[in-house]
Amino acid sequence: MPKEDLVKEFPKKDWKKTVLTAALAFLVVAAGVGTGWLVSGKTSLFSAKSGEAAPGASKSATEAGFSDEKTFKDSAEGILKEGGISGEGTHHLDRGIGEEKYVYLTSTVIDLQSFNDKKVQVWGQTVTARKAGWLMDVGKIKVIE
Repeated sequence: MPKEDLVKEFPKKDWKKTVLTAALAFLVVAAGVGTGWLVSGKTSLFSAKSGEAAPGASKSATEAGFSDEKTFKDSAEGILKEGGISGEGTHHLDRGIGEEKYVYLTSTVIDLQSFNDKKVQVWGQTVTARKAGWLMDVGKIKVIE
């Protein structure tokens, strides 16, 4: 009976097939991303148009957002300032009772930047935070003064 070696050579790889497979996979992923971008109707690849409200939300110089009181049942008022805390929120409300009582805000619905440095009332939903004492996802904002 002939003796068979325990250690065998690896089969040779065809590098042309590997490169072709990688290129084809890249093209499929690029086509999917491109199609999704075109279907979404966005002009920017990475973010929504600045200053616009979400579809279905109202926007004027003194008010923006949805009037959905079931979803956005929490409210607060104060002067809207830019800046969050430790990566939580994009803005905060200075309610005039100290920095530790700020309401930190973010919004998936409206552009808060257009209401900067104005006294506003916001309606939203409180979300879990790690650093902020109060973090709210704003659904509606109205200028008070």
